[in-house]
Amino acid sequence: MQGGKRMKEISELKLPDNVKYSEDHEWIRPADGKALIGISDYAQEQLGDIVYVELPDIGSTFKKGEAFGIVESVKAVSDLYMPVGGEILSSNTALEDSPELVSSKPYDEGWMIEIKLTDVTEPDSLMSRDAYIELLKG
Repeated sequence: MQGGKRMKEISELKLPDNVKYSEDHEWIRPADGKALIGISDYAQEQLGDIVYVELPDIGSTFKKGEAFGIVESVKAVSDLYMPVGGEILSSNTALEDSPELVSSKPYDEGWMIEIKLTDVTEPDSLMSRDAYIELLKG
């Protein structure tokens, strides 16, 4: 492949088991009725170098499956989808100046939004790390 980096194998992806995964490749880390949300290492790998992230206003409410923002990479512009319903408590403002954090640290400094969960049991319906790997394998 000329001019690009080699795509990671599934076994090389960072997929922590302390988060849940959605079919749209978002992750969620719930705690105390709130949750952090971002995109998985697989998603950022597919997108390529991320150059811009558009996140929602604090106080906005979204249902599971609704688009809450946009991530733009050198390859594509993609919608971000809510893995669960909730109200936006905060957005990761660091991504305005450093969108590459989504690529380099998708589960840490690259988180996107924090929400107040509409239903604290809803994350239970999402995939574990093992189930997500099976999805990626097809």
